[in-house]
Amino acid sequence: MPSNELHLVVITGMSGAGKTVAVQSLEDLGYFCIDNLPPILLSKFAELLEQTNGGLRKVALVIDLRGREFFSALVESLESLKESRGVNYQILFLEANDETLVRRYKLTRRTHPLSPEGTVLDGILQERELLCDLRGRSHQILDTSNLKPTELKEKIVHTYSEQHNSGLNLSFMSFGFKHGIPLDADLVFDVRFVPNPYYVESMRPLTGKQKEVADYVMKWEETNRFLDQLKEMLTFLLPKYEKEGKRQLVVGIGCTGGQHRSVAMAEALYEDFKEDERCQVLHRDIEKGGF
Repeated sequence: MPSNELHLVVITGMSGAGKTVAVQSLEDLGYFCIDNLPPILLSKFAELLEQTNGGLRKVALVIDLRGREFFSALVESLESLKESRGVNYQILFLEANDETLVRRYKLTRRTHPLSPEGTVLDGILQERELLCDLRGRSHQILDTSNLKPTELKEKIVHTYSEQHNSGLNLSFMSFGFKHGIPLDADLVFDVRFVPNPYYVESMRPLTGKQKEVADYVMKWEETNRFLDQLKEMLTFLLPKYEKEGKRQLVVGIGCTGGQHRSVAMAEALYEDFKEDERCQVLHRDIEKGGF
């Protein structure tokens, strides 16, 4: 990134999903941060930034439903900023499942901004519907349902720190369908067609990270054909996503419980792509038990 080029990150998403932690993390990385800027003021804000002559080149804005009447104009304002002033931006969308959001609101005893007199869940459902289009336009989506604040901060730092601020971060995430599909997965693949090591008694307590299980999963022709075709597809897609400005791609690999097949195959994919330092492998459900 050229030293005088403005890097703008817009933090948005569900109320209670961790926007405060996200903006604090970016602030620690040297970003100039503003909370709750109305989108209608984006153009004026860009004018002020130009007057700094490159003094501020990393900026993060939190824009959410507190802006209410201005919020619907966000994407239009950002696109106008890009066309008129050449400002490149990234939208970071934070979300969590309904159960997690309700629990967080109960712990803090806060009311939901969209349902001050109704139930928290009513407000969450309204907000999710209102944000549906913006979520689809986001460059990066992070599901914080199972993340502690420190883990969310690590993800933010990994994605936006100086050594990672260009190019695409690729994550292979194993998971179990019985625990739900990861909300932040961009691509999801079902590998339940592969014979299940769970039914081999000696392998049942093991995981796909162990050689005995990995060898079992990889010995089938359908496993290797699937992996070869997926690698070919990703090799084609990655530069396309990067050109589009996408910052992170999460590839979900799911089996029944997230302990055996998905873990072994996510590890295999990581081995093929790990030469890129921006690649990582994550196992969401490996400790939750198999079938």
